[in-house]
Amino acid sequence: MQDVVVIWLDNHIDHNYPDCQLTLTQLQRIVDNVIIFTDNDECVEFIISNNHHRVYLIISGALGQYLVRCIHDIPQLHSIFIFCQNKSYHEQWAKHWNKIKDVFIDIISLCQAIQITFPQDEPDTAPISFVPSGKRLDQLNPSFMYTQLFKEISLTIQFQDKHIEEFIKHHPGLITLDSKHSSDVKQLVREYHAEKPIWWYTRGTSLHSMLNYALRIMDGDILVRMGFFITDLHRNIEQLHKEQFVNTSWSSLVFTVYRGQGLSHTDFDELRNTIGGLMSFNNFFSTSTDRDVSFSYAESSADNPRLVGILFTIRVDPSQSTTPFVRVGNDGHFSEEIEVLFSMHTVFRIHDIKVIGTGRPLYEVNISLTLDSDEEFRTLTDHIRRENHIDGKGWTRLGQLLIELGQPDTAEKIYDTLLNQTLDDSDEGVICHQLGRIRDQQGLFQEAITLYTKSLMLLEKSLPVNHPTLATLYVNIGLVYASMGDYPKSLEYYGKALSFQQQSLPEKHPDLATSYNNIGLVYSSMGDYPKSIEYYGKALSIQQQSLPENHPHLATSYNNIGLVYDSMGDYPKAHFYCERAVQIVKCSLPSNHPDLLMYKRNLECVKDALWRSSLTHIK
Repeated sequence: MQDVVVIWLDNHIDHNYPDCQLTLTQLQRIVDNVIIFTDNDECVEFIISNNHHRVYLIISGALGQYLVRCIHDIPQLHSIFIFCQNKSYHEQWAKHWNKIKDVFIDIISLCQAIQITFPQDEPDTAPISFVPSGKRLDQLNPSFMYTQLFKEISLTIQFQDKHIEEFIKHHPGLITLDSKHSSDVKQLVREYHAEKPIWWYTRGTSLHSMLNYALRIMDGDILVRMGFFITDLHRNIEQLHKEQFVNTSWSSLVFTVYRGQGLSHTDFDELRNTIGGLMSFNNFFSTSTDRDVSFSYAESSADNPRLVGILFTIRVDPSQSTTPFVRVGNDGHFSEEIEVLFSMHTVFRIHDIKVIGTGRPLYEVNISLTLDSDEEFRTLTDHIRRENHIDGKGWTRLGQLLIELGQPDTAEKIYDTLLNQTLDDSDEGVICHQLGRIRDQQGLFQEAITLYTKSLMLLEKSLPVNHPTLATLYVNIGLVYASMGDYPKSLEYYGKALSFQQQSLPEKHPDLATSYNNIGLVYSSMGDYPKSIEYYGKALSIQQQSLPENHPHLATSYNNIGLVYDSMGDYPKAHFYCERAVQIVKCSLPSNHPDLLMYKRNLECVKDALWRSSLTHIK
């Protein structure tokens, strides 16, 4: 359950006490996200500020008796479970609060009650991507591409203690060796460095669950804050992988590990259609050498009517792959576990699927770690880097990726920090350019013009007169003026950009199509629909010849033409073009991307107009 967090609040919890570890282990068998608090105020603050999870609270009887009245009506708090030694006494007051599900004196019945309470309509949505063999590279799952890019960019950034301090301030209680949760940030940073990242990840606090949740939905704000941990954990796995599997007795030993979990029926259908192809686990991927343990997890998932139980059987040949993974032993928090941990975005080849259950959906899926010599995987990786080329380095690249993901607010924080640190005119010009894009997305048009103008002034000093970045700035300034309704000014800047591009680019270059699209949009806004269709048509013609058939820029052109036909009252044509736009971005953008949501709204409006038009004709 990735959208559920179980909080265990008890003032007397000791992480090192065996009973505590046993209780924690039992809870983690039913839910990924388990967070322990010993401080009441920190716990309440976390519940109130948590907007991503449904909160299930386990609390001691004595503590609950006076705290429940203070927290009962917090919207994020879904259910409360009283865990105590005197059931009959605490049942008397607990029955007056409807969020309290029951009072429990043993961990087994408590876990069963929590599991029953979980919403059955929310399947396990682990961050998995599929790439069928022979699939056109322009139709790749967006999560596959963006997770890889995020990983590559993060590993180029030099994180410092200040980034750990920032995380600790936003998420108190998640990094501490002391059950008392010290408020001394410097001390907590020292505690973080005192243990290996793998120890923290396997410890059972919410670090790993928070990270996996953020990777699943590509939550830029959380991922940026956890960037230091992502990098540290990957480097730790990378280092231990070399120690364990490079030039050692394990180097040539092929072995098998297992992973039991549930998949939604939609994901399972996609898995079946990907036999022979590739799949990636976009989080840090934990497996076990114990088949029986993994099988039990798959069985448990199969009992949920919304899920298909899956036992992944994974063949690993260390001699044929440099993908980092590690046997977690003394480096983990629970040293007795036999666990193999793979770094994020590890890619596997799917071989076959077979039924292993009767009367319920339960399957074994045989996969293997991709080899360094895998030509399809290498082609795929090269394509992603080429198609998603992002200029700059480190934090600058990460900011651009966040803008592409439709998360400008998080990108803004990065660029504001960079702007305060830079002394170079060229770097400042690049940062102002990106901040201008952000202000434009936020609807702060006058600020965007100011930033773009400053960027243009700075970059004209440092770039050649024919540099494409200057043309991009002209285009972006024209976009803002169009948004402000100043169409003559918009056409002026679009004209400058187009003139520049016609002199320096081939006649079928995609950038020319972008300029034609922009000019078409201005004429549409001015009500000159024939002129608008003319320029949109030029753009679409170039894109059809120069871009893959599911490129997002093609969707832009189809959507724009559809809206013009809608304005002209030609609803059948409008429906054709708007529907094509939606079909394209479903294959090329994340499901929560603003463009996809906008194109869907446009299509629904056109459908409504088409329906109303048909009623008029019937009358």
